Amino acid sequence: MLQAALRSGAADRQCTFEVFARRLPQGRRFGVVAGTGRVLEGLESFRFGRDELDFLAERGIVDDATLDFLAHYRFGGDITGYAEGEIYVPNSPVLQVTATFAEACLLETFVLSVLNHDSAIASAGARMVMAAGGAPDAGGRPCVEMGSRRTHEFSATAAARAAAVVGFSATSNLEAGRSWGVPTLGTAAHAFTLLHDTEEEAFTAQVETFGPGTTLLVDTYDVESAVRKAAEIAGPELGAVRLDSGDLVAQAHEVRKLLDSLGNTETRIIVSSDLDEFAIAGLAAAPVDAYGVGTRLVTGSGAPTASMVYKLVQRQNSAGAEAPVEKSSPNKASAGGRKQAVRGLDDDGCAEVELIAADRTVAETGYSGRELQTPLVIRGIVQPGHTGQEGVLRAAQQHRASLEELPAAAQRLSEGEPVIPTVFV
Repeated sequence: MLQAALRSGAADRQCTFEVFARRLPQGRRFGVVAGTGRVLEGLESFRFGRDELDFLAERGIVDDATLDFLAHYRFGGDITGYAEGEIYVPNSPVLQVTATFAEACLLETFVLSVLNHDSAIASAGARMVMAAGGAPDAGGRPCVEMGSRRTHEFSATAAARAAAVVGFSATSNLEAGRSWGVPTLGTAAHAFTLLHDTEEEAFTAQVETFGPGTTLLVDTYDVESAVRKAAEIAGPELGAVRLDSGDLVAQAHEVRKLLDSLGNTETRIIVSSDLDEFAIAGLAAAPVDAYGVGTRLVTGSGAPTASMVYKLVQRQNSAGAEAPVEKSSPNKASAGGRKQAVRGLDDDGCAEVELIAADRTVAETGYSGRELQTPLVIRGIVQPGHTGQEGVLRAAQQHRASLEELPAAAQRLSEGEPVIPTVFV
């Protein structure tokens, strides 16, 4: 597309591309925007180096004029979008890229790969945190991200970041801790117990190394026997025991009763083993203190993509005037024009509608609400506060605020329509 547009002379036309999802995954009531900070971090280093250019030249993939353009490529346009952590519904314009066609079209795959992955993880993770009773500081049980072994190595780090945005307390992924300051923790695996001649030797080694506050895995052999050994070796200061298999509800009740009888009333119970939002909800009445979530989180709990698209909605025509453009393909139609979006609120501040305007502002239509779009990049300069550790903390705050604004139906895990409708005005 770039090479042909350079040849036709249309490559320099100002354009606006929008990212949106036509629908939510089956049964979901809302989505969560995540990955925006990663897009902005990547944008600052989005370059074509000597190796990439040589590959394109040697294979004859593009001509010399295109190679020259790529060699000097720097994004100099504007990007506006929903704040990371914000709730979205069908057709929400979560990101707008305004630049020349040549600049903007090159970003499509990068932008979509990041937003589709991270938003899918965040959307699933938000449901898991809700099922756990909310964030710990709001009275919920902590959720810990433990899915690095169940996905691609780079996706694993991105997933840990997305989970932090929606309220996961920590991750076992150390790179996420190094890159974005996500709190990290971990426990021993069954292999550590199996390595030693006896379970007592394994527990003793772990406690002597990390202190009695460590978490001991107690279901390698017999759970009751292991809990008794753990309590004897670590004493009443034993931090936690972890259950990773079997009937977690029944085991949690049995282990809690046993721990209390042994004097370990402050020892916590952590459960793992392919948990999803439904399993977590099923454990609500069990004496569980925290959840370790892996496979189901990093695969989007059945929805591994947010199905977002990147569509041209406005362009400069041959006369130099800006004009809306739109697709009319069956089942893939898109509304033309650069959009403005606000969230309509009732008198109590509860969200009731997503209002989207294209050919005028929402205010000009007589409607009002909370504005959802914020400048992220201005003339190629990434605006402060959206990247690094600050970006993750800011996104987490945004998520909590926007979630609290939703009606009670957002808390339901059962299938249903989007929690608020999308209305074009």
